[in-house]
Amino acid sequence: MTSKIKVLSYLLIVFCVWLTACSSSDKNTVNNSELTFEDLKGIVFHEVRREFKNGLSFNEIGFQQEPEWTLAFQAQDSVDVFSPTMNKMVGFYLHHDHKSYYNFAKEWFSVISLAKDSIVLQRLEVQSLRVKNDVRSNVYMTFYADNYIKNKLKTTVAELRKPSKQDTLFVTERAKQANLHPLDSNYLFAARNPVKFTAISKNISVEKTSTFDKALSQSKSYAYLYPEYEVNISKAYKEFNFAFRVIVETSGKLTVYDFPTFDEDTEKAQRKVFQGILDVYLANMLKIEPGNTLGIKHASLVTLYVKGKIE
Repeated sequence: MTSKIKVLSYLLIVFCVWLTACSSSDKNTVNNSELTFEDLKGIVFHEVRREFKNGLSFNEIGFQQEPEWTLAFQAQDSVDVFSPTMNKMVGFYLHHDHKSYYNFAKEWFSVISLAKDSIVLQRLEVQSLRVKNDVRSNVYMTFYADNYIKNKLKTTVAELRKPSKQDTLFVTERAKQANLHPLDSNYLFAARNPVKFTAISKNISVEKTSTFDKALSQSKSYAYLYPEYEVNISKAYKEFNFAFRVIVETSGKLTVYDFPTFDEDTEKAQRKVFQGILDVYLANMLKIEPGNTLGIKHASLVTLYVKGKIE
């Protein structure tokens, strides 16, 4: 009897191991099918979600992953991608490197799942023909077929692209911490909609400058992650030209955060001068709208280039 029990126990263990192996094998199969890009020919796919590995579209500093791609595969080695600047679909060669790794539109991807109603791609950061194992390679893009969105889900691309509830909860908490600790670098959170300065005096002008440099391969997100403003003041107490970073709180309060300095002995005096410029000129001559993310106002960091003229 004991030997029979041992045999039955052994068989049960073997069965469980086999069942687990089958389950794991299914997870690694692309949608449990042998679909190829050729099978998806002519189907228009809209990107509806772009997120980090943790399921959020925002990270700790305020960078937002935004779904914006539309694509249609034309063959196993050809794909059309919508270009917002050209306002039309543009064809690209679809290069298959190895395993599930592909390259098109100057980006590298790994195919996570492939179906006629949806696609999931993992964006990869590749340098020197090696995949970088960092946050840039942990971005996931979900696409839905145009017909699936309209006829099955009965919704719109714009609606599906909205941030999730989890995104809102995350941003709410980060905004709260940024407001509680505005000068603490651990809680800095870039405003997706940066601070707005509007002149209410003819003696001041302000312009938000572009920090996007395509030549340096900078992302367009630089415009809100590192907002910069040129401020020109006339009838100032003296001629000056300063650059420094400022925390703008939800109340509109401006506080000097930091600035380049090579002399620690004069740092305190220099900070006092900069704060005086903020308190006397900017606070009184500008309408200040604090930055916000998802409509939630919070303290954020900006860079100011302030010029003063006596005239």
